[in-house]
Amino acid sequence: MNWDQIQGNWKEMKGKVIESWGKLTEDELTEAQGDREQFEGLLQQKYGKSKEEAREAVDRWLADV
Repeated sequence: MNWDQIQGNWKEMKGKVIESWGKLTEDELTEAQGDREQFEGLLQQKYGKSKEEAREAVDRWLADV
């Protein structure tokens, strides 16, 4: 799955995101509105990841969805 598909189905995908990253809240994900950069920024803040680590984590997640 690619990010365009995720963004297009963001409301449905939020549950899967929370399963993978439980520290993120539904409100935070709603605010991100499927924007990958905002989502990666949330991962950086909540999980203490670098920008590169957040991007790699999202890429791995996309491969599994």
